[in-house]
Amino acid sequence: MAISLKNKINSYFQKETKAAPLAVFRILFGLLMFISIVRFWYHGWIESIYINPIFHFKYAGFECVKVLGDYTYALFILCGISSILVAIGYKYRISIITFFLSFTYIELMDKTTYLNHYYFISIIAFMLIWLPANRYFSIDAKLSNEDNETTIPQWNIDVLKLMLSIVYIYAGIAKLNYDWLIDALPLKIWLSTKSDIPIIGSLLDEQWIHYLFSWSGAIYDLFIVFFLLWKPTRKWAFLAVVVFHLLTRVLFPIGMFPYIMIASTLIFFSAEFHEKIIQKLATYFNYPMHLLKNGKSFSNSTFDKIGKWILITFIAFQIIFPLRYLLYPGNVFWTEQGYRFSWRVMLMEKTGYANFKIVDSLSGKSFYVQNQDFLTPTQEKQMSTQPDMILEYGKFLADHFSNQGHKNIEVFVESYASLNGRASQPFINPDVNLLPLSYKELCQKHILPLND
Repeated sequence: MAISLKNKINSYFQKETKAAPLAVFRILFGLLMFISIVRFWYHGWIESIYINPIFHFKYAGFECVKVLGDYTYALFILCGISSILVAIGYKYRISIITFFLSFTYIELMDKTTYLNHYYFISIIAFMLIWLPANRYFSIDAKLSNEDNETTIPQWNIDVLKLMLSIVYIYAGIAKLNYDWLIDALPLKIWLSTKSDIPIIGSLLDEQWIHYLFSWSGAIYDLFIVFFLLWKPTRKWAFLAVVVFHLLTRVLFPIGMFPYIMIASTLIFFSAEFHEKIIQKLATYFNYPMHLLKNGKSFSNSTFDKIGKWILITFIAFQIIFPLRYLLYPGNVFWTEQGYRFSWRVMLMEKTGYANFKIVDSLSGKSFYVQNQDFLTPTQEKQMSTQPDMILEYGKFLADHFSNQGHKNIEVFVESYASLNGRASQPFINPDVNLLPLSYKELCQKHILPLND
C-alpha cells in the first residue's frame, strides 16, 4: 500500500500541462502590483504612513526593518519597476526576487498597515520565485531564440490553486462564530452606515440584508473553491467571484484586494482558456506565434527540483500556521493572539482608547502622555485595541522619557475597548507596569476577560 501511494505521488509530479495559465497569472499579477504601487504613491501614503511618523510599530522578529526616510521613494520605484518586469517576463528570476524583497520590506516597515491582502501578495511573490512562469510568452523566452516551453509540471498550477483554496477556506472557517452567524456582526454595524450608496443603499439598513450577507459570505468562502474546481459550475462560480468581490469593493474601502482575487481565480480555468488570452496578446504585441505553437517540453532543472520541495514545505506551513490561535487561551478577537496571518478577513469592529501614564516609582510622581505627540491618528486607532502594539508603544515611551532624563520609570495604561458593538469595557489591567512584561505574559495574565 505504501509503495502504491508512493507511485501515485511520483506519477502526479511527473504529469505535465500547458504553460499558458501560469503565464497569464504572471502577467496579471505583475500589472496589478504595478497599479497598486502607483496608487499608493498617488494618494501620498508613502509620506503619511512611512516618512512622517515619529514611531513605527514592528513585527516580532523584524525589528531590524527600518524606514528609509526619503529613500523610501526609491524602494517603491524599485518595487514598481520589478513588477512591470515580472509582467513582461524580462530577467524574470531577478525581477520576481526583487519584487518579493522590496514589497515585503515595505510591508514590514510598520505593523499599523497590516492587511491580509498584503500578506497574500508576499506569499504569491515568494511562490512565483520557484515557478517557471517566464518560459512561455515572455521577453526571456523570446530573447532565448528558442521555442517556448509550452508545457510545465501540473503541480506548478495546482500549488497556486491550493494556496487560493487555503485563503478562501480558512476565511470561511473563521466566519463560523457566534457574532458572524447569530448576530450578523460586524456587518450589521458596517452596512448600516452605507445607506447613502446609490440603488442598494436603502436596503443596507435592513436586518435581513445583514444576515443574508453574513451567511452568504461564510458559504461563499467555504465552498467557492469546490465550484471553481468542477468544470460544469466553473463559469457560474467565477461570476459569483466577480459579483462578490466587486460588491465588497463598493461597500468597503479595501483597496486592490478584490481585483487581485478576481484575477487570481482565473487560474482555475482550463489551459485552452488561457491559451486564447495568450494568442490575443501575442497578436496585439506582435509576439512571434511560432514560438508559442511549436514549443518544446519542459526541462526540469536542478532549480526546479529544489523549488518543488521548498513549495511543498511552504504550503504545509501555510496550512498549519493559521491554526496557531488554538494554542492560546481566550477569545482570539479580544486578545488577538494568532489573529494576524490567519485569513481572518473583516471579522470584527474593534474600537477603543489607551491612555498611558508615566510614573516615577520612587517619588510616585506621574504624568499622562498625549499620544498625538508620537502617533498618527491611524497608528493611535490601531494601537488602542491591539495588545502587542500597546506593549510596544509603552516600551517606546519609557525609552523616550528615559532619554529626556526621567528616572525610575514605570508605564501603565488605562485602556477600554469595544468588540462588535458590545459596551466598552476595561481592556488591559491598569495596575500592571508594562515594562517587564513579555507579549505572552500580557495576553495571558493581564488582558481583562471579555464580558459577553
